[in-house]
Amino acid sequence: MSTGSRYTGLIEHYRDRLPVSADTRVISLGEGNTPLVQLENIPREIGKDIELYIKYEGLNPTGSFKDRGMTMAVTRAVEEGSRAVLCASTGNTSAAAAAYAARAGITAFVIIPEGKIALGKLAQAMIHGAVVLQIKGNFDVGMRLVKEVASEAPVTVVNSINPYRLQGQKTAAFEIVDELGRAPDYHCLPVGNAGNITAHWIGYCEYAHHDEGEVTAACGFCEGASCAYGGRGVTDTRPVMVGYQAAGAAPFMRGAMVDHPETVATAIRIGHPQSWDKAWKVREESGGWFDECSDEEILAAQKLLTSREGIFCEPASATSVAGALRDIQSGKIPEGSTVVCTLTGHGLKDPDTAIKQCEGAMQTVDAELDAVKDAILKHLA
Repeated sequence: MSTGSRYTGLIEHYRDRLPVSADTRVISLGEGNTPLVQLENIPREIGKDIELYIKYEGLNPTGSFKDRGMTMAVTRAVEEGSRAVLCASTGNTSAAAAAYAARAGITAFVIIPEGKIALGKLAQAMIHGAVVLQIKGNFDVGMRLVKEVASEAPVTVVNSINPYRLQGQKTAAFEIVDELGRAPDYHCLPVGNAGNITAHWIGYCEYAHHDEGEVTAACGFCEGASCAYGGRGVTDTRPVMVGYQAAGAAPFMRGAMVDHPETVATAIRIGHPQSWDKAWKVREESGGWFDECSDEEILAAQKLLTSREGIFCEPASATSVAGALRDIQSGKIPEGSTVVCTLTGHGLKDPDTAIKQCEGAMQTVDAELDAVKDAILKHLA
């Protein structure tokens, strides 16, 4: 648990549910404990009786949910004697890997796709001191290279194929249950590599009450990364898990990998998800579904969140809200439900895309009282 009243990161807070020992040196930046914000204006505007929350993961230290997994992955890498970590990334993973490697005093190597990474994320990786390798290929090509390099070089891969990543990310589900007092009815997430929807389901399963003999089934995703789960249930319910993809990068909707994914939501511009089999299992076990959103729907949801609720997320994050609102309005998610949408990254990760949506919002006026007053009164009229 945390030391005194000061929160010291998710590993310390959930130590008894994570694969660490009393002697483990924890590499932390105070990640986790992110806000669960109930939306007020949007549900009222769509006229639906719905309890709608967003889990604002953009308020993690490097601005995305990746910090949850990275604190565990780097902690275990250091404990196992590694001096370097390696990842392929569309941006957020590279930012987190670079920051936690810096904290640990080891080297981060990151492979990014040429011209397909938001500048806010690239700046983070570079300023934290990562060795950035830009390739002429997309994320999926980078992921293939990471696997090949890892078999020949003394580095620890910290993409979501590292099982400790999912162990850290499952704590978001713990936090939601701790705050709501139960699991939501529906949990909606953006899906790219599909590790996060898998990790949330692990967390919800571990927090659910189980009859004797069901523990192994509930924890079947861990792949040997002992989760220290002992059947200590907290809630009687688990949510329906719903994953939304960008239409131009939607292998779960196509039923097959997509070789050339394209979307404005760069964080989920992934055509070959590494957690493919696991995500299908999550859908089956939770009774959930996958769906897709167009870039136009994604950007509209991003703008809606900022203008109606004051919440700024990157485009990929808004995919969860775009899809959830569509399913709420159609009745697929019924009225009276409690719904949580994960916002995976902060809007400042991709400021260029945000600014493009606001063309014409800035006015130039003379630096005089009358000019400023007239502009304000004209707007209010």
